[in-house]
Amino acid sequence: MSKARGLFDEQLRLEKLSKKQDPLERLSSHIDFEYFRKPLEQFLKKETEKSKGGRPAYDCILMFKILILQRYYNVSDDAMEYAILDRLSFMRFLGLGINDPVPDAKTIWLFRDNLTSGNMIEKLFSYLDKQLDTDGIIVHKGKLVDASIVEVPIQRNSRDENKQLKEGEVPEDWSENKFREKDLDAQWVTHNGKNYFGYKNHIKADSKTKLITDYKATTANIHDSEMLDELLDKKEDGGQSVHADSAYRSEALEEVCRKKTLKVAYMKKVIAINL
Repeated sequence: MSKARGLFDEQLRLEKLSKKQDPLERLSSHIDFEYFRKPLEQFLKKETEKSKGGRPAYDCILMFKILILQRYYNVSDDAMEYAILDRLSFMRFLGLGINDPVPDAKTIWLFRDNLTSGNMIEKLFSYLDKQLDTDGIIVHKGKLVDASIVEVPIQRNSRDENKQLKEGEVPEDWSENKFREKDLDAQWVTHNGKNYFGYKNHIKADSKTKLITDYKATTANIHDSEMLDELLDKKEDGGQSVHADSAYRSEALEEVCRKKTLKVAYMKKVIAINL
């Protein structure tokens, strides 16, 4: 039965999340995000001067934290906007209240695109990853690996157009705007009897916190097992277990196991790999 809304309902709900060991709360307590303010502000100031635009509408630390959520939970820009509005744990991590404005998907994309084009995003995440390891938030006692298909609009090209594109030529009747709209890298893949066109996101997550610790993006036609060797690194040594579904069951997986001296236990739906 529902009850009347109280003044402390949000606080009580957050306290329950804390008792459930919210990993984002632990992350906030161990990482001083103000460390990132100076390099972010210096970079964004230069970008603003180049574009002659105004001051960003949202705090740079807030936006960087949103990128962290996207990386560790594998969330798109649109889904990220919704998740912030929907999840109390995300709002608490970002320092937002129920009455505060939330950046939309376009704002999130633009912020990430600016950092990526300026080679800043990898530098920031490299330092963050070192801190997570040092503080023991990512404990390296087990890993989960999986891959998901990211669909993109199907290209409605004629046979002649596809032939020219494969030969590295642009069809003569294509305008510059039309060429920009075409995705020339995406590939087809058949999964469970259904065809998909796009890319594939391969992720590795910490089994305890469920935070994503590494990822690789490929075209959709790359088999899941082909990226396993790249996802697993030296930190997985020492008795850890890596869990994957049956899509990783292949000769490529056997080769990875031989190289890393892994003991593999096959199951119907899940593979448990003991390192």
